Amino acid sequence: MGIISFVGFTLLVAVISYYATRKTDESSSDGYFLGGRSLTGVVIAGSLLLTNLSTEQIVGLNGDAYTDGILVMAWETLAAIAMVITAIFLLPRYLKGGISTIPTFLERRFDKTTKAITSGLFLTGYAVVLLPMVLFTGSKAISGMFNIPELLGVSSWAAVWICVWGIGIIGSIYAIFGGLKAVVVSDTINAVGLLIGGLLIPIFGLMAIGDDGTIMSGLAKLGTDHPEKLNAIGGPDSSIPFETIFTGMMLVQLFYWGSNQQIIQRALGAKNLAEGQKGLTIAAFIKILGPIIVVLPGIIAYHKYGEGLATSDVYPKLVADVLPDVWVGFFAAVLFGAILSSFNSALNSCVTLYGVDIYKQFINKEASDRVVVKKGKTFGVILAFFAMFIAPFLIYADSIFGYLQTVNGAYSVPILSVIVIGILTKRVPAIAAKVGVIFAFVVYVLYIVLANGLGVISLHMLHMQAITFVLTIIIMLVIGKLKPRETPYEQFYTKQVDVVPWKPVKIVGALICLVVISTYIIFS
Repeated sequence: MGIISFVGFTLLVAVISYYATRKTDESSSDGYFLGGRSLTGVVIAGSLLLTNLSTEQIVGLNGDAYTDGILVMAWETLAAIAMVITAIFLLPRYLKGGISTIPTFLERRFDKTTKAITSGLFLTGYAVVLLPMVLFTGSKAISGMFNIPELLGVSSWAAVWICVWGIGIIGSIYAIFGGLKAVVVSDTINAVGLLIGGLLIPIFGLMAIGDDGTIMSGLAKLGTDHPEKLNAIGGPDSSIPFETIFTGMMLVQLFYWGSNQQIIQRALGAKNLAEGQKGLTIAAFIKILGPIIVVLPGIIAYHKYGEGLATSDVYPKLVADVLPDVWVGFFAAVLFGAILSSFNSALNSCVTLYGVDIYKQFINKEASDRVVVKKGKTFGVILAFFAMFIAPFLIYADSIFGYLQTVNGAYSVPILSVIVIGILTKRVPAIAAKVGVIFAFVVYVLYIVLANGLGVISLHMLHMQAITFVLTIIIMLVIGKLKPRETPYEQFYTKQVDVVPWKPVKIVGALICLVVISTYIIFS
């Protein structure tokens, strides 16, 4: 019954996505890469949430919550503040320039070489880190929920390979042959299902551990038996020491929600600025509730099973144990949709980066839109196969989410640094951007080798990201002082979309920030 409902719901989403996108002209760059710049606030919010809320979040963060408790909610709640900053300060500048990729903005602000370097960093990060991570955590979730090793009579290692390739092939078809609009339509449908299914896990979990089988008794049980797991203020030895919230944590969030191509591409496809701002703020409000789905189940699992589970096994085991059989197929289909969402969203972004920023600029400058889209799709197929070969080997990583955030810094810090300088200054030259990007990349990779490879540095990775960011900014400002641009940079309005802001965006943004601060006060 579970498998039947799984297949049925998955096919339903595919059919709806096909009918919703069949009239979009995907032979043009805007049509394929930005959904024809026709996305509304609700659709953007759903796509943002589901692109983010995939198995590397659900499986990874619940695994960390199993170990560290509620303090890992920082990855979720603080994202809301970054989304507000993006909506108010960054998105207006992006849409004013009518850009389809972040490197395109950097080309206009600096030069083509800066654009090529940042595009290369994005592609490398997606290919080596994000795409394999989504495939691996997705395979662990599906394999655990359906007990694939027993079902097919194969080893756990073989089951991971089977699930990785199944997810990879289906996700590639969605992303490469459907474009962004197919991605966001399927996202919106699955987002509703994921919120419903994601909330059912902690509900049934709390009922399972409560003395009288109620949600409140389950919460009381956690508060009585594990008060240390409900403290949001991390100590110096925790995975997120409290002081890191004010250093690298906000930088990670700003990069992810404000300049990560995989995420910001949803808002860049908005029909106007007001819709883009609505989408970001709606998503921010819902994001504050994220810990209920990606943190609380991990704490429930700790109470239910005690210590000893591998972090990547925590969530699938809890789902299989507490969710009634009638819901397993539905939730697996929704989770499968979330897996596909993050995979095909990242893949669609890679296709965009390669087609627009590399192929069109450096390989065939005279290429038509149709040729650019075709070459981008070919590149996407190659990248998808590469990720599918790498993904199963992540089984050797200790902390899935920790590994993801540590390695991400190698490209997030350089790119965020140069974007901040590009937006806040007018005379810092292109040479400063190139020096800054290379400096930040080399310094942070050296840190990864010394800290994680050789173990000679104990500095927390979030502190290191903040230090690298500040040093990079200083270097670029010094170069700008010594060798400024001859003329100040001015951004021109391309008039591709209406950039009149949503009137209540600042009030709504302030309210969101107040709720986030209140959450920390409550759980301190």
